[in-house]
Amino acid sequence: MTWIHYAALIAAGFGAGYINTLAGSGSLLTLPLLIFLGLPAPVANGTNRVAILLQNVVGVSSFHKRKVLDVRSGLWLALPAVLGSIFGARLAVEIDEAVMRNTIGVLMLVMAVVIVVRPKRWLQGRADHHEGRPSAAQFIIFFAIGVYGGFIQAGVGIFLLAGLVLGAGFDLVRANAVKVFVVLFFTVFALGVFVLHDQVRWDIGLILAIGNMAGAWVAARMAVERGAVFVRWILVAVVLVSGVALLLGVGR
Repeated sequence: MTWIHYAALIAAGFGAGYINTLAGSGSLLTLPLLIFLGLPAPVANGTNRVAILLQNVVGVSSFHKRKVLDVRSGLWLALPAVLGSIFGARLAVEIDEAVMRNTIGVLMLVMAVVIVVRPKRWLQGRADHHEGRPSAAQFIIFFAIGVYGGFIQAGVGIFLLAGLVLGAGFDLVRANAVKVFVVLFFTVFALGVFVLHDQVRWDIGLILAIGNMAGAWVAARMAVERGAVFVRWILVAVVLVSGVALLLGVGR
């Protein structure tokens, strides 16, 4: 690779880290680039997890320092997501993803309408809904999100935010903090599956991670300083673009 390729990896990583921390679907920037650089799609999917892992280390640390991370709730919700991610990662190395991507694309467009039509649900948390252990319904929801995250990663942050806001009662800023915490946990296990199947290019993944980590640091700071209204509009834009991109097959 040339220096231009390295610069492109870092730039795409920064955009992905920023978008992933505030909303999700940043992998729609990095996966196409990795494939363009010559990585087979499964290897691109696995290599991308290296950057995602380190990105979320930075995101979790930043949110924790700003005292908006609910670690206890994050641990409980990470459990079903981890179990799901292991199953999803196994699927990713064995089956085609086209049908799932199209389904998720449609769901994202529907979600964009929900975010716009019912803004208060996304801006105001309900503390009574996210205290203690997750309910059976929440366990199933976060297991399913973990399956998708382990399978393809791109867009998982948006579904985690939906589960955390609509299902668990967090406001958007605190939901983002718990989201990066949950993704950090299940990415460890999903990455392990790709490593076992020799589908990770560590050199490229670590270069990409430089950008992802920088983007995550900037985004975590902006999320706390600008609040839920700012995050909501970022989320609306990302959901619309991601839904269309998935339906068009970007990164496939």
